[in-house]
Amino acid sequence: MEDRSQFMNREEKKPVVTETLEEVKKEPILVCPPLRSRTYIPPKDLQSHLESCVKEIFGSSAPSNWQDVSLEDGHLKFSFLSRLADDLGHAVPNSRLHDMCRVRDVLDFYNVPVQDRCKFDELIASNLPPNVKITWGY
Repeated sequence: MEDRSQFMNREEKKPVVTETLEEVKKEPILVCPPLRSRTYIPPKDLQSHLESCVKEIFGSSAPSNWQDVSLEDGHLKFSFLSRLADDLGHAVPNSRLHDMCRVRDVLDFYNVPVQDRCKFDELIASNLPPNVKITWGY
């Protein structure tokens, strides 16, 4: 019976708080990274630069026509494209990697200039008729 009396008379114990905690609220620091410019202008010596990269990465296995070198080997393709991305500051996007089968495809990709402007900026810069106005604050 003693065991039962212990359970019947037992009171709920409340936790003892020895010190009070002060809630510290700090404003989160949100730092926006600078907008990345996607502008790319092909360098004048692009062909010679690609040719030297092909000879350096593919070595003696490269045929005499360096633009026909196949990019089937994934390791060599990665080395080649990452080297060009570092050198030129412009990378082949993931959605276009499957299109890069030969060095010629890479050369065609890097020959296309990229402008970092939206369509509204292009419209403003173009010669619009006098009755067409573009207003940003609408």
